[in-house]
Amino acid sequence: MAQHNQYERIVPFIIFVLALVLIFKLIRPMITIILCSILLAYITFPVYSAIRKRVSNEAFSIIAAIMIVTTIVLIPIMFLTFEATQEGYYFYHSLSDNVAKGAVFGFGCASADSKLCSLLNQAEKLSRDRLSEFGFDKRLQSMVSVLEEKMTAFILSIPLIIAQIFLILITTFFILKDWRTMLAKTVDIIPMRAKTVKRLIGEFGDIANTVIYAQLFVAIIQGIIGTIGFYIFGVPFPMVLGVVLAFCALIPSIGTAIIWAPASIILMLSGYLAHDYWMLGKGIGLFLYGLLIISVIDNILLAKIVHTKTKVNQIIVIIGVIGGAGLFGIAGIFIGPILLPLLLTYFETFKERFG
Repeated sequence: MAQHNQYERIVPFIIFVLALVLIFKLIRPMITIILCSILLAYITFPVYSAIRKRVSNEAFSIIAAIMIVTTIVLIPIMFLTFEATQEGYYFYHSLSDNVAKGAVFGFGCASADSKLCSLLNQAEKLSRDRLSEFGFDKRLQSMVSVLEEKMTAFILSIPLIIAQIFLILITTFFILKDWRTMLAKTVDIIPMRAKTVKRLIGEFGDIANTVIYAQLFVAIIQGIIGTIGFYIFGVPFPMVLGVVLAFCALIPSIGTAIIWAPASIILMLSGYLAHDYWMLGKGIGLFLYGLLIISVIDNILLAKIVHTKTKVNQIIVIIGVIGGAGLFGIAGIFIGPILLPLLLTYFETFKERFG
């Protein structure tokens, strides 16, 4: 009898685990789409609520809200991705040509009396054979080949990306339409205490608000402002530098200065060495632009626009951005830094219960 009772306990547990594995395998191709849809629904919900107050038709309100948010979010991301990829391709080709010529830094200094000129000219005399000893030229060429492969793969995957975007929009529509029912059923199915589920739901709202608006949104705005500055002051590959600047904006304190400060110094140095005072002025202008506009915009946006409820460690955000991008692609930049703090919160509740 005891064995029979034990059998009755073990078999349902095994069936439950197998069912869980099967469900995971079934939804695995859709995980990114589902997570993107949840995130898009969260961002769209305030717009939908505002439209719903003025329009009685629920479906029309949802479609209008999704179209507005998608236009604001998707078009700039697609443009940014295309431009950054194109500039990155030109950057590697330009660097490859310079390496082949033995010119790494690109400074042309004719002042024989300057010690700084002497040092830079010695660096420029680094020969092609010397670079070959370290295998730098081969590695650079392999990087260019990898970039070309990535670009080709990206072009071929465009129809799939369009289909995924369409599925995200459809899924977002049904999440906004039936989110209360979906949430209630999900809570009933998940084997968690009601207290834990309630805490995770509350944390999701607070973390999403903090990460999307207080950190990623501000970083994107700084990236856009930085890109505009790089265009104005004639910095090469402004879109690529703008993307990198947006990522560096997540780093506390120094953040964006890691990009705009060296860029301005290079302009000033190039202008000084070439006796080009217009370029020297551009370098000084970019430095002031970065100091007074790019750096200050962070504090202005946080103080005037964003009101955060939860403080998320920026190291966690950076890890979430990198890990999310590796796991979910471009969408992971937004999914990762929200998902990682939620998982850490779940582990905290687990430890509180069983620790």
